[in-house]
Amino acid sequence: MNIVFITPASFIRRQPIYRLNGRFYGQYNSITGPLILGRILRHDGHRVEVYEELNGAVDYKKLLAKTDVFCMYTMTSNAPRAYELADMIHQKSHARVIIGGMHATACPEEALAHADQVITGEGEKVIADVIDGRITNKIVQGIPVVNLDSVPFPDYSILRTPCESANIMTTRGCPFKCTFCTTSRMFAPYRQRSVDSVLEEIRMYKQMGFKYMNFEDDNFTADKERAKEICKRMIDEHLQFKETFFFGRTDMAEDEELLDLLQRAHLTRVLLGIESLNQKALDSIEKHQSIDDIRRAGAACKKHGIRLIASIVLGLDDDDKEDIRRSVDFAKSIDAYQLQPAILTPYPKTPVYDEFVKQDRIITDDWSRFDMMNVTFQPKNMSPWELQEEFYHAVKAFYTIPSALKIGSIFGAEYGARRLGLCMTSYFGSFISEVAADHVKQSPSYRLKHFSQKNDNTERTRHNTSLRRSLAAQHHRSRLFAG
Repeated sequence: MNIVFITPASFIRRQPIYRLNGRFYGQYNSITGPLILGRILRHDGHRVEVYEELNGAVDYKKLLAKTDVFCMYTMTSNAPRAYELADMIHQKSHARVIIGGMHATACPEEALAHADQVITGEGEKVIADVIDGRITNKIVQGIPVVNLDSVPFPDYSILRTPCESANIMTTRGCPFKCTFCTTSRMFAPYRQRSVDSVLEEIRMYKQMGFKYMNFEDDNFTADKERAKEICKRMIDEHLQFKETFFFGRTDMAEDEELLDLLQRAHLTRVLLGIESLNQKALDSIEKHQSIDDIRRAGAACKKHGIRLIASIVLGLDDDDKEDIRRSVDFAKSIDAYQLQPAILTPYPKTPVYDEFVKQDRIITDDWSRFDMMNVTFQPKNMSPWELQEEFYHAVKAFYTIPSALKIGSIFGAEYGARRLGLCMTSYFGSFISEVAADHVKQSPSYRLKHFSQKNDNTERTRHNTSLRRSLAAQHHRSRLFAG
């Protein structure tokens, strides 16, 4: 059979300005899940292709004419696009549609309204039986892989959209469980691959000619001794790439040997979840780190030439505008290479989502807005639009021309140019959104701003009641399935 995997992208992410911004942020890469499942199916004799809408246009007219099964990978923000594609496929062809991924796992009944079958959780042990018709359940519960070394490596030969950086996952899950995190719950319990398996995959990417690599683990440095061993072997076997990205935690600053090995292995770009400089806010999301931890991590990264992406969460109940701006100023003060201001987003099946549903604080049921760049709930200390404005203020305050020149002097011209590109696209994107909020009545920005300013309590109550019923129904269906 002809099998096609699609990772959809929302409308805004398919636009040239967003793709340009992505080019400044980093290199094109591809989600590993479809590439792993594709290798399994290819081994069974199927013809498989994989596409990422974020990275390139997809010729659906051509695919509809030859494809037997479409498999859609969903996150919450791309779920509406996945449903749109699934409905179009059913209308224009006889192909089957299978939907899986994070959002389908949280809301399987919702996904099933658009799919022939839904796979929840990890799909490696069930994908072949679903494709070949041996499993016919409408909702298929994936089986967690106990031995991660048994999982085949991603097959990049089946990827049909651009990719410049290889992704590798050496673990699944995370030993920490921040209240807003989805992956630590979907991929529980926390598991590790053997170091030998990891190195074998890294060798493969070197042989394939990749110049960039990403460790996609939720926390690559969770097990510091294991991270050191991987770095040592990369150094000893000359398996460094031009740049390798990883997710870490502030506690990595406690280990000077680890920092030195990360630098020598060219793991020189890290995203750290700073989240907030308000200790009460950090404790409320169960971050298990202190303000001093954050400061030490910033200094350690700068000392070892590791480019820090400072991730902060906007809209925590214990934070106000000053707390947000203090976090942005801190990221600037430690010469963070990039800033990732993430608006608190209540993803389905997380404690934050459950709490906000109970409190009637979610203000939209448009999943495409659940992307960490748009406000989807009623904040505690400001209006929804005021929080949205803080997001725009954060990117404009951080990405400035003087900061681009400074980053260029610290890390080199290439990185200064990338920072300058992010400066231009941040200003342009914020400007367009703010204009739309004032003048384009059909835009989400306009609705958010004027929802915040609404004085008609009767209309607002009607909106909230309708939304509460919709969310409660989704919540109830998910709970029924989970039970």
